[in-house]
Amino acid sequence: MTLIKNTKTDPNKLLPTNYPWALQAYKTGVSNNWTPEEVVMQNDIEAWKSDRLTEQERKLILYNLGFFSTAESITANNIALILYKHITDPCCRLYLIRQLMEESIHSMMFVYCCDSLGLNPDEIYTMYNTIPSIKDKDDFVIELTKNVFDKDFEIKDSHDAKLFLRDLIGYYVIMEGIFFYGGFAMMLALKRKGKMVGVGEQFEYVLRDEFQHLDFGFNVIDTLKKEEQCWDKEFEEEIVNLVKKAVKLETAYAIEACPEGIVGITSKSFINYIKYIADLRLERLGIKKIYNTKNPLPWMSESVGLRKEKNFFETTVTEYQGAGSLKW
Repeated sequence: MTLIKNTKTDPNKLLPTNYPWALQAYKTGVSNNWTPEEVVMQNDIEAWKSDRLTEQERKLILYNLGFFSTAESITANNIALILYKHITDPCCRLYLIRQLMEESIHSMMFVYCCDSLGLNPDEIYTMYNTIPSIKDKDDFVIELTKNVFDKDFEIKDSHDAKLFLRDLIGYYVIMEGIFFYGGFAMMLALKRKGKMVGVGEQFEYVLRDEFQHLDFGFNVIDTLKKEEQCWDKEFEEEIVNLVKKAVKLETAYAIEACPEGIVGITSKSFINYIKYIADLRLERLGIKKIYNTKNPLPWMSESVGLRKEKNFFETTVTEYQGAGSLKW
């Protein structure tokens, strides 16, 4: 039995599993369950209606809400229309269903933020057309996957397997692994300054989910590389070029969304952070680093790696794992 092309797979036959990492990913996702409404937004609402935010900070928030609101739905479409169709292993499909639910939670998070702050949805949800740097990122990922979105596409040989791998790398590595992290860094930097803490917490929850999505995606990519024998030097060079282009697009986005930076952090810091993240993704794919940039935002590693706890008597406990505590 293989990860793909198994037409006789019984979707309900989860055991014995050939890919225990997929079943573990599902269990982790269940433990990390959350909903946007659990995060208190009152202080954010007051801040948005006041003069506590600079125009630069408002622009940064709007850009990230605009980008993520459409990017999450694009990713969900890929899961529902492409990945579930071709990845036939039962445990992997189980996790894909879980991820699809998480993507819907993320989409509703942006609805919740728009409603809470009284934002114009026509402005936020059309930024993929009206803001060049957002449109360029979305168009880039969609272009990577146009072949596999063909209704007649099937994985029959190594060429088809490479097209499918490009789709996986486009969404898991580039969209969720590179494009998302620039926005995460911006929003969490703002939260570190004590501004829009509620929105920042929402992004922390999304970041935790994306961390798990990324891990699952890399496991799928590793498995396909081994089972389909479709990874060669030429394909590797193609992936490196795609990552380079992704970094250029994210650089343009960072400059447009945050040209002056925010207190203590310049736009160049965000750009260098993206290069650092891109190198991490390349290394995880088994490819040498190309930027060799040091992490300019070491606190982002803390945001990903530390367990968060709150004093029950001081604040509402919204960060939890199941009914316990938030844990990566």
